[in-house]
Amino acid sequence: MPEPEGFPTRSLDPRTLRGLAHPLRIQLLRALRAHGPATASQLAERLGESSGATSYHLRQLAAHGFVEDDPTRGKGRERWWKAGQEGVTVDETLSRNPDPEVRGALDLYVHEIATIHTQELSTYLGTRHDWGDAWIGVSDMSDFTLRLPPEKLRELDQRMHALIESYRGVEEADAPDAERVRIHLHAFPQQEN
Repeated sequence: MPEPEGFPTRSLDPRTLRGLAHPLRIQLLRALRAHGPATASQLAERLGESSGATSYHLRQLAAHGFVEDDPTRGKGRERWWKAGQEGVTVDETLSRNPDPEVRGALDLYVHEIATIHTQELSTYLGTRHDWGDAWIGVSDMSDFTLRLPPEKLRELDQRMHALIESYRGVEEADAPDAERVRIHLHAFPQQEN
């Protein structure tokens, strides 16, 4: 899938995938993207980890270009980190890589992302009554079943991504009632019973 314009992403290759495919690294990167720059200690507190563990994994993420120093923050020895990109793209060739270590890293990565999606949805469902009626009326948990060949599923996926990207940076993003909105797309083949 091509990287959307105006949305800096990083395409994973076998080396960078192995560098990212660790549950804590995925959580650290997710926290920096969602909440902005932070120190290893702040991230440790947020994620319930030790600052030693977060420091180590932040350095590993930096070695692979996923995070970087934020020199505009901090005093003295305090090191602030920020996300290097807003997202990653997964090249489909990684699934066919002959190296079992690469395929294992991809399996870990996609399962972690699926777990995060499940947690985010569960959190929303548990707190949906805290949002005003306007938000409850527009949230969505639809599912659809279609019969498509692979090339049509790819086309559908690309069109949905393009539609979502057309909403990035709209003027209404600064409206007083605007909130951060998460959209999960899952499209996969399923055996008929």
